[in-house]
Amino acid sequence: MKAARMHEYGKALVLEDIAVPDIAPDEILVKIEACGMCRSDVQLIDGYFRAYADIPTPIILGHEIAGVIHRMGDLVPRNAGLSEGDHVVVAPGWGDGICRHCQVGNTHICPNVRWPGFGPVGGFAEFIPVPSRYIIKVDPRLKFEDLAPLTDAGLTTYRGMKKLRDAGALGPDRVIAVFGIGGLGGYAVQYAKLLGGGARVVAVARNEDKLAIARDYGVDHTIAVEGKSPADVARELDGLTGQNHFDAIVDCVGAPEFIQLGMSLLGTSGHYVDVGLVGDRIDVPLFPRVSREQTFHGSFWGNNDDLMEVMALAAQGKVRHTIQSVKFDDLNPALEQLRAGKIIGRAVMTF
Repeated sequence: MKAARMHEYGKALVLEDIAVPDIAPDEILVKIEACGMCRSDVQLIDGYFRAYADIPTPIILGHEIAGVIHRMGDLVPRNAGLSEGDHVVVAPGWGDGICRHCQVGNTHICPNVRWPGFGPVGGFAEFIPVPSRYIIKVDPRLKFEDLAPLTDAGLTTYRGMKKLRDAGALGPDRVIAVFGIGGLGGYAVQYAKLLGGGARVVAVARNEDKLAIARDYGVDHTIAVEGKSPADVARELDGLTGQNHFDAIVDCVGAPEFIQLGMSLLGTSGHYVDVGLVGDRIDVPLFPRVSREQTFHGSFWGNNDDLMEVMALAAQGKVRHTIQSVKFDDLNPALEQLRAGKIIGRAVMTF
């Protein structure tokens, strides 16, 4: 099969032919039709994660996976409702099944978690073996290239928005911000409208090109922050909404300057959820966080239930996409575009 593998950190992927992997009796071999491209693919190549997990090479990258069941192991439960030829997505975060996080369904935060695209198997290949419990059947009317990004970009932001909803941070008298309208933020603004309970949604980004997508997706207001101070942004926000602070923020960037801006604009009892990983450190004043009783939520990917809910929304036509298609042979140039921040929406590799 064709596979794009990283043999050395900091170097381009090698597009090569390798053996189709075998499957264990409880696994399913998925023929990959589409795989989303994520900023974390670039970060993996550049060594961002090595301080946390120095993954041995070679690595097949790609973790936003949609495809077709090609073959099923003998021990896959027949009452699972899965058959060869079914259209499926691959849920990320393969847990050990025995820790307390796995026992409540949060396999993605298992201390022994395995991730497709961060080891020997991944989505930049024609086939992938997947434990059967991480296969989710999807509506065959949906396009593979639309489904693939929902397994990370669409899933991660959905879980983050649910955290705000469940914390009581949303409602008709609230103003919620989405920072960064890229591959994740395009989905986050849609979930803010769907789950926000009538909250006004403000899209915040550096430039107008990406804010145009947010406007098309129905946000209430947009703010371009390039060259503006926090006080400038606060005044603009006040003019748009009648208040100079946000009640909740979903940060799809995670860059130090965005976190500092967001924390300076977060109101009393406000909630801040970060799903972005552009930076690696948080440096903000402590006293306002305590005196205003603010809450910071880390939110990492999502579990099977979250992904099934996202797929249900997609099947109902409630999730829209901005997709840039990439051919397998063009993966490395597309990764360079991604590194430079030139991708609008989500890039998706298709065979």
